[in-house]
Amino acid sequence: MNSPKKDGDDDVPVKDPVKYGELVILGYNGSLPSGDRGRRKSRFALYRRAKANGVKPSAVHILNTPQDSKAVHSRGQHSISFTLSRNQTVVVEYCHDNNTDMFQIGRSTESPIDFVVTDTSGGSKEGEDPSIAPSTISRFACRVVCERNPPYTARIYAAGFDSSKNIFLGEKATKWKNPDGHMDGLTTNGVLVMHPEGFPEDPKQGLWREISVCGDVYALRETRSGPSRGKLAEGESSALRDGSLVDLCGATLLWRTGEGLMRAPTLRHLEALRQELNASRPQCPVGLSTLAFPSLPRSHSLEERQPWVYLTCGHVHGRHDWGHRSEGEVEPAEGEGSTARRECPLCRSLGPYVPLWLGCEPAVYVDAGAPTHGFVPCGHVCSERTARYWAETPLPHGTHAFRPVCPFCSAALSSPGWTRLIFQGPID
Repeated sequence: MNSPKKDGDDDVPVKDPVKYGELVILGYNGSLPSGDRGRRKSRFALYRRAKANGVKPSAVHILNTPQDSKAVHSRGQHSISFTLSRNQTVVVEYCHDNNTDMFQIGRSTESPIDFVVTDTSGGSKEGEDPSIAPSTISRFACRVVCERNPPYTARIYAAGFDSSKNIFLGEKATKWKNPDGHMDGLTTNGVLVMHPEGFPEDPKQGLWREISVCGDVYALRETRSGPSRGKLAEGESSALRDGSLVDLCGATLLWRTGEGLMRAPTLRHLEALRQELNASRPQCPVGLSTLAFPSLPRSHSLEERQPWVYLTCGHVHGRHDWGHRSEGEVEPAEGEGSTARRECPLCRSLGPYVPLWLGCEPAVYVDAGAPTHGFVPCGHVCSERTARYWAETPLPHGTHAFRPVCPFCSAALSSPGWTRLIFQGPID
């Protein structure tokens, strides 16, 4: 018996559901700031639905009058409309597909959207060049279509069907007719995808590409919303792999396959690493107090024994007032690090001094290694291989820029983007 679907449910059968995978929004470290609620959350699990809801192209109509268009849309079927001119529209009708499940992602809270995603604000600062300011995510940004039978391949397509079951590409939208005759197009700000090779064991970054409405793969446009499409990427696929990144121009999603998640570290494993690190009783070299990372559910608020780090050298201390090097510097507010230069008491190196936070989102880890490295400048802590991978992975930013960010908070990383943490053990 299947459970009745409620807002936010993933249509999960109670008995032995097949998990296609999960989409995780980078930058939230395990949950949204206000908490995960319904369809608005930091991660979305895709399960095989009790009943297939996928669609596939069927009839194509060339319409010359608004009355013709109304007649086609009144059938209640899914369709994609390509407006060529005021007097001509091509409508591609879609029929039910028993072999696929469809999941839709976007900013809209209307019922066709399964996973509500809004802009990730991490890392953007006042005074930044407006040409690289974060852009708005489309209300119906993209759709993921999963095969209901092994190997459960998940493919991504730009744009999602709205409440009237339509995708509408107007006169100004980038669209074209392919050599085989079928119409295709791009959304305003585009859906970009990067498929890494060998994730997570030996990950190598792939090239960022743009996905069309019909799921073809293209080189990037000159700018994010440019009028001309890039060159067709021959032989490349919109099929998502473990570790694929999907950028919606305002938020970046990480795809983890069901199989990949089974091999990934869990929150329980990260908690065990935290306890092991705390059990080693690291000490502050100045105050000689014992430091401890707070438990993961509480790891968003600063605590008295919180470890702090000098990012230039990696020496870990407790919070103290020693080493201010700029006149008139104001002590950082609760939960904030000083971006002013501080002098490390151990090695005299100068640089930012910030609190350390454990990375709590298991999906972004590429291994289950000990938390030995911190991202610069935010201070999120993870394994060495995880830190190196994300520091070497540029993500789209604004209209045409790319930059690596911390996967736990989306802060733009410095170069090299991480520091090795140096803990002092207890003096017994």
